[in-house]
Amino acid sequence: MNTKNLVLMALLVAVGAALYLIIPGYGEGMKPDFMLTMMFIGILLFPEKKSVFLLAVTTGVISGLFSTFPGGFMPNIIDKFITAFVIFAIVLTFKKFTSNMIATTIMTGLGTILSGSVFLSVALFILGATIPGFASPMAAFTGLFGLVVLPAIAMNCIAFFIIYPIVKGLMKRTSFKTALSN
Repeated sequence: MNTKNLVLMALLVAVGAALYLIIPGYGEGMKPDFMLTMMFIGILLFPEKKSVFLLAVTTGVISGLFSTFPGGFMPNIIDKFITAFVIFAIVLTFKKFTSNMIATTIMTGLGTILSGSVFLSVALFILGATIPGFASPMAAFTGLFGLVVLPAIAMNCIAFFIIYPIVKGLMKRTSFKTALSN
């Protein structure tokens, strides 16, 4: 793998972690996962299996370590792997749309929906129906989806819409080459 690409992917993950730590929590301390936004940018810039694997591992582990959700470590790792490779498949399938900002922002929203759904499903499966304040696992899923995932979709899309063009512009001014630009 290209060392420059590894460094840029590490920087994206670091920015995602910093954003996660800076953003205040809402809904009993829950936070939107900006690691997803950075992972999506990394997948768009470097749509290769090895890069997607590394992004999935690093974002999953770091998101899991910073998670404020009880028992959130494993669900974060599982959700990042599934989400990363689904988004990777979408990027490869619809390669001609990856230069369209609206299409990639919509992809970010859909990826956030997928990630939130997988995370909540795995977390509720691991925890069982032991979420205080919810009568059933389905009520917990629906409540947490509305309280955490829906705002995260909006925040991730806005962050992606602002950050992705900046990163692409910086890459054009430097000697970075992405797989999509080749």
